[in-house]
Amino acid sequence: MTLAPSTVAVVGAHCDDIAIGAGATLLQMTRRNPAMVVHALVMTGAGTEREVEEKNAFAAMCGAAEVRLTVADLPDGNLPRHWGEVKDHVAEFRRSCEPDLVIGPQRHDAHQDHRMLAELMPTEFRDHMYWGYEILKWESDLPTPNVYRAVSPEVAELKQALLHSSYPSQTGKFWFDEEAFLGLMRIRGVQCRSRYAEAFVADKVNVEI
Repeated sequence: MTLAPSTVAVVGAHCDDIAIGAGATLLQMTRRNPAMVVHALVMTGAGTEREVEEKNAFAAMCGAAEVRLTVADLPDGNLPRHWGEVKDHVAEFRRSCEPDLVIGPQRHDAHQDHRMLAELMPTEFRDHMYWGYEILKWESDLPTPNVYRAVSPEVAELKQALLHSSYPSQTGKFWFDEEAFLGLMRIRGVQCRSRYAEAFVADKVNVEI
């Protein structure tokens, strides 16, 4: 199946979530359609170095595409305690855009911030195709994907290089390295007969045949 969205909405609990989960997909989509509009919402990091990193990452990922990025200032690691504020941000984000595709966390992510955001997104984007991305981490919570986006070797390398150049605050973490990012994309590539791929979970897909 081929999708050619002209508008995409992406959400993340933290700065770098979107780039880790869907960076290669954004790189390829915006290069194929430089007129694309990318709406992005991140729940934490406003007013810190993390917001600067996120802006740099989106500029690198999305090229000539129009990026409308909002970074909120909710507390990292504590989003469930701020359920109402998160819900308000998601509702306002929904009113600001009418995307062809929505990408965000997957609902079985072990991180409480990711999981809560994933549960809220479909309550606002009820009539939209929603892809839940995966984020490799210490917990054994990788999903069984049902959506694959093949990624060229060039774009896979661009993604991992972009992550390191755009997020210097994260490079000291033991899991934030080239082998981890390329390794997961290689595994997903094997599963869809490609060299590399990004994979997602779609709970519901409404199609016309």
